[in-house]
Amino acid sequence: MSVIDTLNGAPGPQPTNTSNPAGTLDQNAFLRLMTTQLTTQDPFNPVDNTQMIAQMAQFSQVAGISEMNRSLQTIVDSLAGSRFGDVSNWIGRSMLVGSDIATPLRDGAYAGEIELDAAADAVTVSLVDENGAVVRNIDLGSQAAGPVAFSWDGKDGDGNPVAGGPLQVVVNARAAGQPVESGIATWTSIGGIQSPANGGAARLVTGLGLLSPDVAIRLA
Repeated sequence: MSVIDTLNGAPGPQPTNTSNPAGTLDQNAFLRLMTTQLTTQDPFNPVDNTQMIAQMAQFSQVAGISEMNRSLQTIVDSLAGSRFGDVSNWIGRSMLVGSDIATPLRDGAYAGEIELDAAADAVTVSLVDENGAVVRNIDLGSQAAGPVAFSWDGKDGDGNPVAGGPLQVVVNARAAGQPVESGIATWTSIGGIQSPANGGAARLVTGLGLLSPDVAIRLA
């Protein structure tokens, strides 16, 4: 239950614990309590003015919090809609994300980028299917440290499609016989946008599943 729901409980003579957590008061309950206090107080020993002012200040604070939460919710809804609109033009494009799984793009090709920690004399990128069989070896030769792009059209020497599903990317980079560490990122197609029912941030429908726009390294 949100703060708004807690503060705006339904009025009635008998407050229940189903709408408000134990130990909390909504505005109506606070007013009932205060009215009861005023009507049942000892006329020869009324509530001290300082206490009355403190209670009124507390009521004003509760009302102010309620209004603030309504305003914040309006802002959140507005921002959520704006974020949805910002990524709507991503549909039909591809994005580079940190992943060692490559999925076929719209033309059936596979592409990605590795990030070498140091220069390497020989770099090979292997695409491996779910059975552990190497579908394609991409020889990139010697490479300097930094980003190195790789791609494969997904076809054999005769132009026939070879693979149609996700493939694991395995990098073998060596310098003077020693392995060179590398990061892996792959391109994935963006087919749509899914907006969660609870009003959270939109998710992109991609070949790698539902992804947050925040994970995109680059768009193409």
